[in-house]
Amino acid sequence: MIFLNTLLTATTGTGATTADVFDPTSNLVLTVVMIVVMLGAFYFFSIRPQRKRNKELKEMMSKMAVGDKIVTVGGVVGTIANIKEDEVTISTSVAYTMITFKRHSIETVIPREK
Repeated sequence: MIFLNTLLTATTGTGATTADVFDPTSNLVLTVVMIVVMLGAFYFFSIRPQRKRNKELKEMMSKMAVGDKIVTVGGVVGTIANIKEDEVTISTSVAYTMITFKRHSIETVIPREK
């Protein structure tokens, strides 16, 4: 404690004491402010963009129609042939292979050109 007090006095030249530097109230306020700033940064860089992406995906799913092209999470590309409640059947390739997927496995919907 004496060493710290001497060090503070020598470096600052103002005669600052350990009570001035280690004030519990200012440390608590600083800690709370830092936590709030970190939570705010976490929200704006992580949670907010994900919510926006989910909203856009939900909107794409509601506008999905037969004839639209889709890309699945696994990378399969095809044209929608049939839409049921929770399933989408697509035709892929030149041989028109029919594959059925769950709606949540669709990553992108590309609307057909009219």
